[in-house]
Amino acid sequence: MTARAIRASAWYDLLVTAPFATPWTFALAHRALSAAGRALGVGELPPLEPVSTLFANLMGSLVVVWALLRLLRPLPVHGLYDGAARVLFACWQGWALAHGATGLLWGFLAVEVGFGAAQLWPRLVGPVARNCRWRGAE
Repeated sequence: MTARAIRASAWYDLLVTAPFATPWTFALAHRALSAAGRALGVGELPPLEPVSTLFANLMGSLVVVWALLRLLRPLPVHGLYDGAARVLFACWQGWALAHGATGLLWGFLAVEVGFGAAQLWPRLVGPVARNCRWRGAE
């Protein structure tokens, strides 16, 4: 797992989730995402409510802090935990899609799967590759 993959996923998280970190920026992001869903014909976001805004703000705040940590300290263990979190995010996005959520989630799901694979794959195949030895004809 490279520091480059860890930093790239952190930059993505910072740029995408920073608008979710405050009620005011989330309201703007919500309007923009709903307009995009309408224009693409994949569905709008549900109307804003205080509790859903709170949860969006909590998620945005936490992910911004997590992204800053990975930008400042792109350690392999941070990439491992980020990959695991992306598996969870992808599962819940898939669940939401299966239950009628806006098709805008497909784009976010693709990125979660991509960064998750980029960060977990080296950890999964590394031990297998080290234990695999080519044995020539004897």
